[in-house]
Amino acid sequence: MRRSGSLPGPMAAPFSVLVMAAGHGTRMRSSTPKVLHRVCGKPMIEWVIDAARDAGAGRVVCVVRPEDGVAGELPETTEAVEQREGEGTAAAVLAARDALASGPMVILSGDQPLVTAEQIAELFAQHENEGATATILTTDKLDPAGYGRIVRDGDGRVERIVETKYTEGLAPELLAVREVNLGTYVFDAERLWSALDRVELVDGELYLTGAFPVIASEGGVVTTHLTDDAGTALGVNDRVGLMHAEAAAQRRIIEEHAEAGVTFLQPASTRVEVGVTIGVDATIGPGVSLLGATSVGEGSEIGPHVTLTDTRVGDAAIVLETVAVQAEIGDRASVGPYAYLRPGTVLGEGAKVGTSVEIKNSDIGAGAKVPHLSYIGDADVGEDANLGASTITANYDGRQKHRTKLGKSAKTGVHTSLVAPVDVGDRAYTGAGSVITGDIPEGALGIARERQKNVEGYADRVEEEPQ
Repeated sequence: MRRSGSLPGPMAAPFSVLVMAAGHGTRMRSSTPKVLHRVCGKPMIEWVIDAARDAGAGRVVCVVRPEDGVAGELPETTEAVEQREGEGTAAAVLAARDALASGPMVILSGDQPLVTAEQIAELFAQHENEGATATILTTDKLDPAGYGRIVRDGDGRVERIVETKYTEGLAPELLAVREVNLGTYVFDAERLWSALDRVELVDGELYLTGAFPVIASEGGVVTTHLTDDAGTALGVNDRVGLMHAEAAAQRRIIEEHAEAGVTFLQPASTRVEVGVTIGVDATIGPGVSLLGATSVGEGSEIGPHVTLTDTRVGDAAIVLETVAVQAEIGDRASVGPYAYLRPGTVLGEGAKVGTSVEIKNSDIGAGAKVPHLSYIGDADVGEDANLGASTITANYDGRQKHRTKLGKSAKTGVHTSLVAPVDVGDRAYTGAGSVITGDIPEGALGIARERQKNVEGYADRVEEEPQ
């Protein structure tokens, strides 16, 4: 028995990984197969596959049920085999007999997303170093109630695994065992297939743990690898388990970012999905969700209350109380509060998008400002332009969208409506309250509104009229 430590060096021999993904997951109460439910933005089975790849697996084979939809969602480099008969963990493994006929084989569960590459690599390294026939990943850091206990003979060799979900009739010395099975294994494939041929059905099911006493009785070496990281045992059987896995994975992700130089002001209120990258010295405030392929540059300040989906934020940017989807925010740009950046929005270096501004499919040039209360859609805004409060681009004519162009250093007055397609030249101005339907030349002032008319004595006439 060896306790896990640091990640070992290169593997002595290539190994294959078998991922059991054929569980029905009816307790999830969902039409989505259990292993396709997402943990921090990634299907739980992909967590397992990625860990196997990172540990050095040569092949990854997943056991699926026919027509359950899992095979079509697997990464391209992953093979699928169908379990068409039998019930129980051993029946699932036997479905891969032809695909993995020989060689060392790591067996993982598709509903245990927290297994790590380090654990897999260490488990396999010990299996090889000890010349074992089978190696079991175990821990003594959990409450053993309900887990399979590791039972050894007088010489300390593994004899069998005894399930203790139901304790009635079990000997006290068995219940005193603290070391439990985590459901992750390494086998010599040929010896495993031979042993499974001798395993008997229990209540109509064939269990993989039944192979260990058979292997031991045939002189095979069965050993264990003890890990201090009991979180790998966290299997997902229902929505409550999914919630716990999400919390544990989220804590792991945030801690990894923190160790890499990111500050989290209120991590308990923060969501960071698995594909997100964050630069050093960035600060993530309370109520922030970083989703999908979002990236945040060095020294940027995000939050409070920001949701970024598939959005790139440059270095030293500031984003407050904002929702952004498939947008790009340049270096030293500032956004918010209460801004909404829709797909196709690109903010140049040092650009500003202020309070209650919505931007869609538009390019806001370097240093340009859209300070407040504006909607800018399908527009190209030049460098250092300044759009007054409540500037609106009327980009849709009822049939198709049109673009608006504002040149460098252009300035619009408050309550300007730009009816696309329209081109406002460099250094051009618009008068407050104008509805601009034609192009404005460079350096010109465009005004399109009724001339003001004052009606003298109007208030007196209103007050004299009978109610």
